[in-house]
Amino acid sequence: MSEITAITPQKKDKSRCNLEVDGKFFCGMKRITVMQYRLKVGTEVTAGQLSEMQLESEKDTAFDKALFHISTSMKTEREIRDFLKKKGYLADVQDYVVEKMRQYRFLDDAAYARAYAESMAKKKGARLIAMELKRKGISDEIAEEAVEGISDGDKAAKDLLERYLRNKDVTDRKVIQKAYAHLLSKGFDYETAQRALEAYRDGDED
Repeated sequence: MSEITAITPQKKDKSRCNLEVDGKFFCGMKRITVMQYRLKVGTEVTAGQLSEMQLESEKDTAFDKALFHISTSMKTEREIRDFLKKKGYLADVQDYVVEKMRQYRFLDDAAYARAYAESMAKKKGARLIAMELKRKGISDEIAEEAVEGISDGDKAAKDLLERYLRNKDVTDRKVIQKAYAHLLSKGFDYETAQRALEAYRDGDED
């Protein structure tokens, strides 16, 4: 059994409180829920009890906040969970919201990965795009499938190289080495970067 050690109003939303359990922040909760369950400093509770209280009282509010969060751009499941966690919602509420958003097709990691890969393909290589997708919580399998379907990597690398070398001394070996390193840093593999350099040289010689 744990003990509630502090209940303080949230600065940005006076209708909600922050609950500390055993001296550490535990979750956010509606003030009306705190009053309904007569929670106060010194009340002994379990993590499961607080989770049930929060889920019952705030699942719809959390869902609305998540919908607003995705209104400007697509999000991954992990990004939604991270957003809700920062708002003080516990795992049960996060699970409820994510599952409901899946049902309404507001969350689709595979669709997100395809859209992200396609939008980034003009300025980044497949390796970097896949890494970024994985950091966003996309599974390895979905990330790899997404980058397999993106547009021609050779053209993207060549276009990026041309922009990088614009107004630079292309006869300087160090400049070319830096250009090669630049392509690698953008996620293009060694072979693609080399082909882009060769294509650039061939075009420059015409």
